[in-house]
Amino acid sequence: MTTVDLTARLRDRVAVITGGGSGIGLATARRFAAEGARVVVADLDPDAGRAAAEEVDGEFVRVDVAEKADVDDLFDGVVARHGRLDIAFNNAGISPPDDDSIETTGLDAWDRVQRVNLTSVYLCCRAALRHMAPAGRGSIVNTASFVAVLGSATSQISYTASKGGVLALSRELGVQYARQGVRVNALCPGPVNTPLLQELFAKDPERAARRLVHVPVGRFAEPEELAAAVAFLASDDASFVTASTFMVDGGISSAYVTPL
Repeated sequence: MTTVDLTARLRDRVAVITGGGSGIGLATARRFAAEGARVVVADLDPDAGRAAAEEVDGEFVRVDVAEKADVDDLFDGVVARHGRLDIAFNNAGISPPDDDSIETTGLDAWDRVQRVNLTSVYLCCRAALRHMAPAGRGSIVNTASFVAVLGSATSQISYTASKGGVLALSRELGVQYARQGVRVNALCPGPVNTPLLQELFAKDPERAARRLVHVPVGRFAEPEELAAAVAFLASDDASFVTASTFMVDGGISSAYVTPL
């Protein structure tokens, strides 16, 4: 990747990032801070979350995003301490190995993934909008996935369904709150080189190979590439972008066949 000259387009804006301790969330925390934002890292893992917050001179809040009280305390506390909330990057998610095909995925695994991946986004959006809508400003970016618009024969059925829900929820909120000055967009990454993907594919190299062959660019994305897209959606450069299905997928969703 080539380096870019960063602007200060997020100067003094207050940004909350769930799942900010690793992967796309950590890369976005770094990008937001580099563009001038005050970053609040929210994560279930206190060690990773604190390390991320310290790195970007931000704040760490331990949060279970599937628990309403935790989420409300997160967003209400940020506004109480900082006086504003400008950006919510609702990014926390899981992809456990017991979420597989519909024939093998049990109800416990289904429910766990839905709560962390979808219910959490509902809770975070609700809490963020409680502050953004009265202020007449704000950008919400929810992490969906390219699997929200494509079917996969290497299934993670609850993950796929949860990301489809995130996409639909984001689209509807983007429409509903557009005239109140709040933009809501769904980020749809392709496969990203994160610890989550590395752990999943280390257990099944054949599954990884089957996925990689479908990416026209010929590689998985780096977290920093997704962070750049989130920074754009969070900034005024995206002032006319809302309710979008924002694909950052190396061309996978448009490919019929890929280059040899």
